Amino acid sequence: MLSSKSLLIRHARIILPNGEAMIGDVLTRDRQIVEVALEISQTELATEIDAQGLTLLPGVIDPQVHFREPGLEHKEDLFTASCACAKGGVTSFLEMPNTRPLTTTQQALDDKLERASQKCLVNYGFFVGATAENLPDLLLAKPTPGIKIFMGSMHGQLLVDGETALEAIFAKGSRLIAVHAEDQARINQRRQEFANIHDVAVHSQIQDNQAALLATQLALKLSKKYQRRLHILHLSTAEEAELLRQDKPSWVTAEVTPQHLLLNTNAYAQIGTLAQMNPPLRSPHDNQVLWQALRDGVIDFIATDHAPHTLEEKAQEYPNTPSGMPGVETSLALMLTAAMEGKCTVPQVVNWMSKAVAVAYGIPNKGAIAPGYDADLVLVDLNTYRPVRREELLTKCGWSPFEGWNLTGWAVTTIVGGEIVYDQGQVNTQVRGQALNFV
Repeated sequence: MLSSKSLLIRHARIILPNGEAMIGDVLTRDRQIVEVALEISQTELATEIDAQGLTLLPGVIDPQVHFREPGLEHKEDLFTASCACAKGGVTSFLEMPNTRPLTTTQQALDDKLERASQKCLVNYGFFVGATAENLPDLLLAKPTPGIKIFMGSMHGQLLVDGETALEAIFAKGSRLIAVHAEDQARINQRRQEFANIHDVAVHSQIQDNQAALLATQLALKLSKKYQRRLHILHLSTAEEAELLRQDKPSWVTAEVTPQHLLLNTNAYAQIGTLAQMNPPLRSPHDNQVLWQALRDGVIDFIATDHAPHTLEEKAQEYPNTPSGMPGVETSLALMLTAAMEGKCTVPQVVNWMSKAVAVAYGIPNKGAIAPGYDADLVLVDLNTYRPVRREELLTKCGWSPFEGWNLTGWAVTTIVGGEIVYDQGQVNTQVRGQALNFV
């Protein structure tokens, strides 16, 4: 597999920053895009890719993943996860703090950054996790895209569910706060109501729409009180979407996962505990409302919440099964397939999976195909459909909730910093991404 300081992509259907498409060429040099034109005459030595029939997109920035390193590497690690990213067209990721040890200090953040520099094939950033006691770390740790608060669905130090403790975090500093918005008190109450039920479908009743709405209302209240930059992770309910439609300050953003758009509570009967995640899958009505909110800009972008567990762990009896599912390999193909079905457009997918993420997190020079932007790119095939096959997955957990789904828009070639990291089914494990900057 070739890589070069200079790369020339010819005859691609290029999705431009304004959303229009053109057939043309893109030249990259030293990690950056240097020219986009109908035709580029190139005399210097460059690796050439003939992209006839393929569509060129900015690389996906996945702003919420759980890659399990350090401490839980039997589920996933930074190397296997970044290989899966490359295969899925994901060129940058933002990773969450619930590893072992927790990412709650500068020391733990530095450890992750060092590990990633050695192992990650794509670009990376790491959240710092809030506890009730680590406010100085939350104010000073860097580089980080922001502070992650688990308002619910968590135990131990990372659970911050009291309004007094939450307000102390919102009141100081200006750094972005990203919340997992579920109300722990309601979850605890519902767990008692549904105790001794082992049907995993009850998960969506225990952690119900009301639990999500209560927490989002509280986060929004505190954000408005302090005009604090707030991001709502994996929005999952119609009620939350309607709340934001009526009351969404300019400094608030929200994301949705492909699974909350495309799967619902019917999935429990089909794939059992593989459908279990937090916040849970919702009703078909929630699917519809979330889609509309995304198209209308009430929801700003897409994240996978890639959270792998082994099949052995998932095979336990509910409620002993862990919540979470992998997603980085399938997210782009799922959304492009939705575009082909008329649910959205390809330029909208580009905005939701690249540009809007870069804007929200202040990641410079990412998310667009234009001179001066980083050469993080993905060539996709929108003419061929192929099913999700378990044996082809690169995530260490080795399964997908979308197994068997027939998708188009699979990555053919993924490029990170002007180097080919994935091509025609082969991963170039010599490529290394870089730490992301946040401005």
